[in-house]
Amino acid sequence: MRTTTMGRDGPVVGRLGLGAMGLSYRYAPGLTDRTKAVSLVQEAVDLGVNLLETADAYADGENERLIGEAIRGRRDEVVLCTGGGLLGNPDGVLRPAGGPQALRDAVDESLRRLHVDHIDLYLLRRIDPAVPLTESWGALAEQVWAGKIRMLGLPVVSVEQAREAEAVHEAAAIGAEVSLFTRCGLDDVVPYAVERRIALLAGAPLGRGLLTGAFSRTEDLAPDDWRRTQPRFAPRAIRHNFALTQAVAQVAARHEATPAQVALAWLLRLGDHVVPLPGTRASYHLAENLGGDRIRLTEQDMTDLEFLPYPAGSAEV
Repeated sequence: MRTTTMGRDGPVVGRLGLGAMGLSYRYAPGLTDRTKAVSLVQEAVDLGVNLLETADAYADGENERLIGEAIRGRRDEVVLCTGGGLLGNPDGVLRPAGGPQALRDAVDESLRRLHVDHIDLYLLRRIDPAVPLTESWGALAEQVWAGKIRMLGLPVVSVEQAREAEAVHEAAAIGAEVSLFTRCGLDDVVPYAVERRIALLAGAPLGRGLLTGAFSRTEDLAPDDWRRTQPRFAPRAIRHNFALTQAVAQVAARHEATPAQVALAWLLRLGDHVVPLPGTRASYHLAENLGGDRIRLTEQDMTDLEFLPYPAGSAEV
């Protein structure tokens, strides 16, 4: 797998990481077999994936516990990314929690659940509108100076906000939802990231499954799948969006690849600072996703994908 450097002086990571959210959170039915979920993470590491992404908000910390179990005895093989700044309500709605003490406590809780003595990359998951960004970022910078965190990452931000945070402590990464279906911020934040050698961690790079071409009807989702609440998966929208994936499939056919592999190859083509974080619950999809690294899109491919119509429905939250 091709590699890149996380931040200016950070570790070397594979160009494709593993987003662990779906192993235990939001996507029904998920992996109820914990042993199978742990094995899948270990398989990813065996195949060369060394960047693992989780968060304290995923399944109320259970996702971190799962990752901690999977990397036990293999800590030196992975670059561990987690994050905080969001709290779940009893009804499952996430709300910002960027107060300095809340973030200090969150870091300590993550260390405990992961069974590690430091976190390689800690992402501030959301800017809390009730807390100045410099206060949230400063509290996390204190954790870096204390040795609990190695590097810090920002959430979706404007260039102005990124500069404001970096006046306090440098950012090694920006975590954002980026895919063929979600291109917000590519015109301004990406050039800033390139200039500052900040990695762009592309979450939901497959459009939460839409770009695989696997879903043509809302009924294709399990009854309790969180995606049923999202506009892009509403009945009329999902039919429109499935049609768009056929254009991706046409590009894929030129390379004897799958639409998912082309969607990942498109992100990789944006620059070596871009690191997609596809998630999966199946070994065959894991192997399929990693195959995206072998695809070399042509200029014609990029042109065809660049003019892909915007999907129906707002971006997921």
